[in-house]
Amino acid sequence: MSVLTDTFELANGVKIPKVGFGTWQTPAGDVAYQAVRNALKVGYRHIDTAKAYGNEEDVGRAVRDSGIARDQIFVTSKLPAHSKTYDEAMADFESTFKKLNIDYVDLYLVHAPWPWDEIGKDCDKGNVEVWRAMQDIYASGRVKAIGVSNFNVHDLKNVLADAKVKPMVNQIQYYVGYTEPKITSFAKQNGILVEAYSPLATGGLLKNDQMLALAKENKVSVAQLALRFCLQNNILPLPKAVGQSHIEDNAKLDFEISDEDMEKLNGMPDTAPEHSHNKTQG
Repeated sequence: MSVLTDTFELANGVKIPKVGFGTWQTPAGDVAYQAVRNALKVGYRHIDTAKAYGNEEDVGRAVRDSGIARDQIFVTSKLPAHSKTYDEAMADFESTFKKLNIDYVDLYLVHAPWPWDEIGKDCDKGNVEVWRAMQDIYASGRVKAIGVSNFNVHDLKNVLADAKVKPMVNQIQYYVGYTEPKITSFAKQNGILVEAYSPLATGGLLKNDQMLALAKENKVSVAQLALRFCLQNNILPLPKAVGQSHIEDNAKLDFEISDEDMEKLNGMPDTAPEHSHNKTQG
């Protein structure tokens, strides 16, 4: 399963495995711990968590208990969305660093440009201050790379204007039919890797008729087709799973979607229109 160990290269030269294992909505405790342990056993080498998920301790414990060398596992966590001052950002990172307890964090992201209960709020000044903290955290050597999440083009430009170190990643909602082309294009033009959270639209696209037909033609599952679609667009998918069969199924991505089928996929309307969408990310 080479796709799990294949890497993209970030702007600073750090290599990041092309497929991540997401832990959003994975309950803290044994569920999160076992999910990450099982993912690592299957061959995943990139684990994505966040302070807001409440499972950083479980992720860290699973990494430590895996028996795999620390430098062979890439771990991402995120600064809470409501942290919008330098001091808050520094304090929240210290908390994350302590809970993970894995010597260093490979990638640290600003979870959102606004608090979750105030989506769309103008936090431009706060985001500049937070990015100053992110740069200092990066300079400390305790994180290998820094980036953002849920940032639209305006939010990216706001941070880039004063940045000494540019964001290396932007993690956004991205799946077949909802690919946020403005953000994706701007990010790629600025050397920012795009990561896809909810690349299966939290399961919303699995029953889409067009996806079912195309997956059948390709002799793969709908989930595999959707994840491979991300990879062939040079987007890093972060599938989340708890059950062993789904963890394994999502890892079987060593196949190629034809140019013709990629054209079909890239031209599809929203494959999960009832799924919740981030309206500020146009």
